Amino acid sequence: MNEELKFEGTVPSQRPRSPRVPVEFAVVLEGHTLDGKSFQTEALAVKVSRGGATIVTDATVELGATVRLTPPYARAVEAEVNGIWTDATDGKQRIGVKLLDANGWFAE
Repeated sequence: MNEELKFEGTVPSQRPRSPRVPVEFAVVLEGHTLDGKSFQTEALAVKVSRGGATIVTDATVELGATVRLTPPYARAVEAEVNGIWTDATDGKQRIGVKLLDANGWFAE
């Protein structure tokens, strides 16, 4: 077997497993700050996929933190923060979350 092919098969893909859909709906974001204090705040979902979302929020969270998202149309879902960045176009903080339920937003 060719060495190039072996290496190529071991490199993880950077592509999401399910398509991301641009949206704009409010969510209630709950969790704990870096110093351990509970918070609950309004946030905005701007992209969603079956298993995750991009959320615009001012909340101070850390990578790996577990948060709860409650959209206006469904039950609350638990999620893990897997990215935090400031968008250069509007200067607002965004967090990427991975939903912890295997069925994501669509679980019953």
